[in-house]
Amino acid sequence: MNPVLPFLEIEASSAPRVEVRFDGAPLLLPLGANLAAALLAARIERFRDTPVSGAPRAPFCMMGACFDCLVEIDGVQRQACMIEVAEGLQIARAGSPEVRHVAS
Repeated sequence: MNPVLPFLEIEASSAPRVEVRFDGAPLLLPLGANLAAALLAARIERFRDTPVSGAPRAPFCMMGACFDCLVEIDGVQRQACMIEVAEGLQIARAGSPEVRHVAS
């Protein structure tokens, strides 16, 4: 196991790779893998920004409790850690700068 980035072991998976898009860029991820883990293994380090401060967020709990892995999947905001990789997913960072609130 890689003690620094354990999710990188997904890269060695023998599962077939399928194409998904993250913010419009194509990625080949292992079919059926946990989406949050697969995105981390693909070196995606920022899944969303907090609505108040704009601070970057990424998976934390990996079990659906914290919502830090929230992304937009096919137009619906979902927790990436609760989704399996499937061919053709259209994934985008959750939230947009147009609706971000800036703390005073």
